[in-house]
Amino acid sequence: MNTSQGSETNKKFETESKVEVLQTLEHKVKELMESHIAKRKLWYSSDFLPADEKNDENQEKAIIKLRERTRGIGDEARVAIGLNLLTEEGLPHFHRIIAKHLGDDSFWAKWNNMWTAEEDRHGGVLRDYARDSRLFNFSRLEQMQYVYQEKGFNPDWDKDPYRVFVYTTLQERATQFSHKNTGSFIGDSEPLINGILSSIAADEAKHFTFYRNVFKEILEIDPNRALESALAIMPAIDMPGISMPNFREMADVIRRVNIYGPRDYKIIVEEALKFWNIALLDKLNDVGRAAQEKLMNIPARLEKVAEYIEQRTTKKTFSFDLIYNRILVME
Repeated sequence: MNTSQGSETNKKFETESKVEVLQTLEHKVKELMESHIAKRKLWYSSDFLPADEKNDENQEKAIIKLRERTRGIGDEARVAIGLNLLTEEGLPHFHRIIAKHLGDDSFWAKWNNMWTAEEDRHGGVLRDYARDSRLFNFSRLEQMQYVYQEKGFNPDWDKDPYRVFVYTTLQERATQFSHKNTGSFIGDSEPLINGILSSIAADEAKHFTFYRNVFKEILEIDPNRALESALAIMPAIDMPGISMPNFREMADVIRRVNIYGPRDYKIIVEEALKFWNIALLDKLNDVGRAAQEKLMNIPARLEKVAEYIEQRTTKKTFSFDLIYNRILVME
């Protein structure tokens, strides 16, 4: 066997052995699902935006009033809503990544299907809102969504089940931040989108809780390899929308208006390290201890990154087809 074949065989064995660890957590997943279901409150797009054949006159007038209110939404907020919407539309990529390790007949699969159903409402309600309110150049939004879906999302960590759960923990929390902060940025001038974003953020908070609890269980069973996996993800994560057109420019806009940026990610990492008790883990081997030390140094590195970006930031002009190429001049 040549070296490359040996390496692939080792990687396959590593993945399979980690999947076996996940299988031992079936009972815990069942408990976490039951807790999640007990606390959740399902809602649907039509709760916010009725669109029935038999809508009454007041419901139809409400849409007209909505369009009047959304004229006052600034372009920075429109960019944020657009980025949030398109990010949520990446759901098929994540269902695939999670499903590939968990099989079809398990509580893991039941969770993934339920999570997908809950998440599917997020892109749906934001899309319905954008269309009903006439918030964007909608045909351009659809084109961006198509390009994003067609390009796919194929991270280099998707073959490691442990890394999947580190990433989903951090990404769900980051998405919660982005939705909540977008709503706060818009304020009370458009209460409907504020309510929608608050509902989405509440869902993301519950999903985040599930994933971080799963990884905590993994750490208890297999701490050395779990720490290695965490170290591969935590220094920086690419949000799932990175392959969409204009993603980096849109992300820069929301950073500049303090909706989401490096300092938010630093907070998310610090929370995770504390919840998982990374600093207090003991009985580690040399590899685990080295990963532990590096993980605990990540917040300081993230602080330096944030300072560097802030110091390098200068006035910049942005223009997006999504908002008819209106010019945003930002400090």
